[in-house]
Amino acid sequence: MEISFEKDYLRELFYDGVTSDKQHRYQLDIVKRYVRVVNILDSVDQPIDLFRYRSLHYEKLVGDKAGLESVRVNNQYRIEFKTSAEGDITICSITDLSNHYK
Repeated sequence: MEISFEKDYLRELFYDGVTSDKQHRYQLDIVKRYVRVVNILDSVDQPIDLFRYRSLHYEKLVGDKAGLESVRVNNQYRIEFKTSAEGDITICSITDLSNHYK
């Protein structure tokens, strides 16, 4: 399974821990958790294996986000991603859930 990133800021967060994009700045704790969760995504053989990690709250999204899946970074943030037929994962976004449910 291979991990790719849809946007540059997501790649920068994972590899560098910071991003050059001022719009996407996160606290150090969130970045550490993001890196940990992406490493877990990289370690599984198929997305269904994510159910073993209860704290991630793995789910397939519905509605306007149909076709995406998500895992939680913490109670406030989630990572949205797509899975290809070969099992490769493309990280699409990190979403702030406190703004999402308003």
